[in-house]
Amino acid sequence: MAYQIGDIIEVEISALQPYGAFANADNGYTGLIHISEISSKFVKSVESFVTVGSRVKVKVLEIDDSTKHLKLSLKALQRTRESFEKIHHKKKKINTSEEFSKLKECLPLWIEKTTNQQ
Repeated sequence: MAYQIGDIIEVEISALQPYGAFANADNGYTGLIHISEISSKFVKSVESFVTVGSRVKVKVLEIDDSTKHLKLSLKALQRTRESFEKIHHKKKKINTSEEFSKLKECLPLWIEKTTNQQ
């Protein structure tokens, strides 16, 4: 499997160092998630975010096909997820307001129907 920059892949964490986490990908590729690419928040220790043996999704930042080494990022996926949640949350608020307006319009009709059926 040939990787491309920007791909989102699943890797297994193989080792931890104070400066980052090493990972194994498919087809003999290895990678490093540098401590600066672990989280957008302050990272005191890599161990507080990943553990050896865990499988995580990461974004491919750089590829060296000659050494089969990847530079990876967890942080890039957090930014994408946070952006999606912000957009989705804003849409929810707008949709919720619209739904309440529709409810307000229909409520008198529903009450009238219920009253007439009794």
